[in-house]
Amino acid sequence: MSDDEVDLELLDLLRKRFGIGVKNDGPPETKVLENAQFICDNSVDVALDMRSTKIAARAILAEMEKREYSTKTWSEHELHPKSRDESTVNFIFTMDLLNFSFWSDKSEEEKFAVVYKGKRWSGYWSLVALLQRALDQDIPITSPNFWIDEERCTEAVLRAVFSSGTEEEIPLLTERVRCLREAGRILEEEFSSSVTTLIEDANNSAAALVNLLAEKFPCFRDEGTFERKKVRFLKRAQIFVADIWAAFDGEGYGAFTDIDKITMFADYRIPQMLHSQGVIWYCPPLENKIRRLEPIESGHSWEMQIRGCSIWAVELLRREILKVKPDAKINAILIDFFLYDLAKEKESEEVEVIPHHRTRSIWY
Repeated sequence: MSDDEVDLELLDLLRKRFGIGVKNDGPPETKVLENAQFICDNSVDVALDMRSTKIAARAILAEMEKREYSTKTWSEHELHPKSRDESTVNFIFTMDLLNFSFWSDKSEEEKFAVVYKGKRWSGYWSLVALLQRALDQDIPITSPNFWIDEERCTEAVLRAVFSSGTEEEIPLLTERVRCLREAGRILEEEFSSSVTTLIEDANNSAAALVNLLAEKFPCFRDEGTFERKKVRFLKRAQIFVADIWAAFDGEGYGAFTDIDKITMFADYRIPQMLHSQGVIWYCPPLENKIRRLEPIESGHSWEMQIRGCSIWAVELLRREILKVKPDAKINAILIDFFLYDLAKEKESEEVEVIPHHRTRSIWY
């Protein structure tokens, strides 16, 4: 290079260093809530009932206060990790990497379940139980380095980790193994095989961490198309942030400056509870399909509407709760956690509610 030539690489570094010509887009945004409102505004098969939303908001607030519902409720469950260190970060990442599709058309006795410490666990809790069981057996299932070591982490070992206490194997086993291998490689290449490094790269921003997960990890990129517009749901990316926040009680790795940007996690249980409270309504063909337990294809307009309207419904519940009690320490995460726990309670009590919609995918 002669003295007269411009060192473009050095010039670019200087511009970035001093912010010259660098576009500032403001604080990170996930666009999940914005996309949910778009879906709700353009939905023709799913609708929200504002009167029922106001009533439900008061009932939810009263019940959450009665139970003293908070982030501490998360850690109080016997299966969730209790320590506030890197091992818990790794556990939660593994858990939410695999936190999808537990529903079954088989009977309660026949569906996939895990027996752990004398108790039988199904649904989401079966996943948490099998991870704890593997760790008890000295299988480092929450270690990203283990996932990519195919000499140690063999197909046989993984089948043993995911083994069931019934005849039914865990749904989408092949996809779960693929998610582990893929995430392990990405963590190795981009984050020195460290989940804590991934979190630190987000600089205490919940939205930035969600976006980072969606950008770097294809299996967290939960998006779809509705009315020719790309929409984002990012269920598992958001729930990872929420679980870290809850497990660390908003401190340490869970200290996010914008945690309230996280929305409800669009799955199949919360819409079920919103419907039971009259907040969400389905058109007759859709409701009939759900009641007949017929599957809805992943990416179908009906599925997009159920998920988008559910996110917006929980946002409206949050706003109504704050109208009733402006100083309430409430956000979409806590409302989602509460409604999920309520759904499991009603299921165990065999309370009559509409079945959840059935969509088989890795997104929820």
